[in-house]
Amino acid sequence: MRLHPLAADGLIAAALTTVAVLLGTEAVAQGWPALDPLAWTLVALLNLPLALRTRAPVTVCLAVHACWAVHITLGYWPVVGSFGPMLAVYTVASLCPTRTAAACAALLAGVWIYAGVVSDAAAMASVAGQALGFPLVLWRFGYVARRTGELTRQLRAEQADRARREVAGERVRIARELHDVVAHHIAVINVQAGLARFVFHSDARTARDALDTIEGASGEALAELRRMLGLLRADGVQGAVGAPAPGLDQLDEMVTRVRTGGVGVELRVTGAPRPVPPGVQLCVYRVVQEALTNVLKHAPGATAAVELAYRAGEVVVSVTDDGRGEGAREGGREGGREGVDPDTFPVRGGHGLIGMRERAKLYGGTIVVGPRSEGGFGVRLTLPTPVQTARRGDAVRE
Repeated sequence: MRLHPLAADGLIAAALTTVAVLLGTEAVAQGWPALDPLAWTLVALLNLPLALRTRAPVTVCLAVHACWAVHITLGYWPVVGSFGPMLAVYTVASLCPTRTAAACAALLAGVWIYAGVVSDAAAMASVAGQALGFPLVLWRFGYVARRTGELTRQLRAEQADRARREVAGERVRIARELHDVVAHHIAVINVQAGLARFVFHSDARTARDALDTIEGASGEALAELRRMLGLLRADGVQGAVGAPAPGLDQLDEMVTRVRTGGVGVELRVTGAPRPVPPGVQLCVYRVVQEALTNVLKHAPGATAAVELAYRAGEVVVSVTDDGRGEGAREGGREGGREGVDPDTFPVRGGHGLIGMRERAKLYGGTIVVGPRSEGGFGVRLTLPTPVQTARRGDAVRE
C-alpha cells in the first residue's frame, strides 16, 4: 500500500511523539524531574512539526532544535526530546545541499553539548563523542539517501528517454512497412487496372482475371494496413494481436501475384530449407517485394528471377531482371539504372533503396544494388543466420 508522503510523515511524527511520552514517564526513575504540562507541551512541539519535515526541512529543523533547547534549559530530561532533532537533521541532509546539512548537523552537535553542560554530566567526554558521532552518522545517511534519490530520478529520466527513442524507432519501422505494403500492392493494382481497361471489350476473361487480381491485392493491402495500424494503437507493440508478419513461405504467393501483372517471374530455392528467425524472414520478404515492385513500375514486361539460397551460416536472396521491359528503355528505375552504391543511395528516386539498405544493416547483412553487366538490374541481399540453425542445416557447394 502506497501512502501519501504527508500521511507517512504524520505517522512518523505520531510514532516519535508516542516514544517521547513513554520515555517521559521514566524521567523520575532516571533521576530527572517529572514532566509537567509545560514539559508535555514542549514534547509535542518537538515531535509533531516533523509531519511537515519534507515540506520545509530547514524550518522544521530550526524550530525543533529551539524547542529542544528550551526543554533542556528548563531542566527536563534531554533524552526525551532528542529523537525529533535527530530525525530533522537526517531529513535536511537527505533533501538539502551539503552546506545546509552540515550547518544543521553542527546545530545538533551544539545543542547536544549544551545539554551535557546544563545537566552537569560527569562524563563530558562521552557526551562530546555522542555530539560528534550522531550528527556525522545522520548526515552520512541523509547524503546517501539524497544521492540515491538523484540517481533514481536520473535513471527514470533516461529510461523514459530511451522508451521515447524506441517508440520513435518503432514508428519509423512501421512507416517503412506501410511504404513497402502500399507501394507493392498499388503497383500491382495499377498494372492490372490498365490491363483490364485495355481488354475490357475484347477479352472479358482476361479482364475478369485482372479484376480478381486487383481484388486480391487490395484485400491483402488492407489486411496488412489493419495489422500495422493495430500495432500503432496497441499499448505495447510486442503484445499486439494480429496476423503474423509475412515470411519466406509467402514468397511464392508474391511471385504469382507479380506474374499476373505482366512480369515473368521465376522463383528458385537452393540449399536445404531450415528455420530462419522471423525478423530475417520479414527482411527478405520486404526486400524481394520492393525489388519486384520496382520491376513492375519501371520495367513492365521484363523477365525477372528470384533466387533464395540457404547457405552455411547465411541466407542469400537475389532479384534480377533482364531490363527488356517497356519502362526499362526510359531509364526510369528508382534511384536510376546507373551504378548504385549501397551506402550512398541517391534520395531523388524515393525511399525504397534506402529502406533495403537499412533493413540489411538492421540484421547485420549486406546488400548490393545496381545494373548488371549482361543488362537489366539486380538486388542481392546476404543475411547471417544463427549458428544453431547453420549447424543443423545446410552446407551448399556451388
